[in-house]
Amino acid sequence: MSKLLEQAPALVGVLLGVLATIAGTSINDRFRWKHDRSVRWDERRVEAYTEYARAIKDVYTAASRLATERIPVLSAAPVDRESGVRLLDEARAQRTKAWETMLLLGDAATVRAARDWREAIWQLERIAMDPSLGSSEWAQSIGAVDRARDSFYTAARGGLTVTGGSVAQASWLSSDAPWLSSKRRHASSPAKSADDMGDKRRSSSER
Repeated sequence: MSKLLEQAPALVGVLLGVLATIAGTSINDRFRWKHDRSVRWDERRVEAYTEYARAIKDVYTAASRLATERIPVLSAAPVDRESGVRLLDEARAQRTKAWETMLLLGDAATVRAARDWREAIWQLERIAMDPSLGSSEWAQSIGAVDRARDSFYTAARGGLTVTGGSVAQASWLSSDAPWLSSKRRHASSPAKSADDMGDKRRSSSER
């Protein structure tokens, strides 16, 4: 009995060491699991955000092509009304699918920004579909679209903890921007060089 009592501190020490090892391993495993799960969900969110942004861009492109014949400031390839409406309907369908994924995986701030971007694009869809609306209505709406897109990317980058500063482009694409105003003046002139047309297409694709 006395020998057992003498060995008790050593046994207690061994037991505490085993328990500490088990506890440490469990904490590390749980931390690793949480980290891996967070990374996995972030990857899924990036996919969802990218898919949604691409779907919105396709709607914008379809609306631009449908409206460009009567809105000379646009540089999208023109399309007849029947084909344009079909393209717009197809783009809307893809956006609806992307929206469901956004609702499932997006954080609250990014979902709100995505909804605002969708509503801003809807104004361009309305203008494209209504022959009574033209350049002035488009010019009034395009700024809201650019600002909504900036807000979406700001929210998405914030939720994903992406660093590197602002990537906002609304001011760069605004109607007051000197480079864009110059291009629009060239677009309104009778003669258009091949280089001018190429520059216009590039500026449109950056929206």
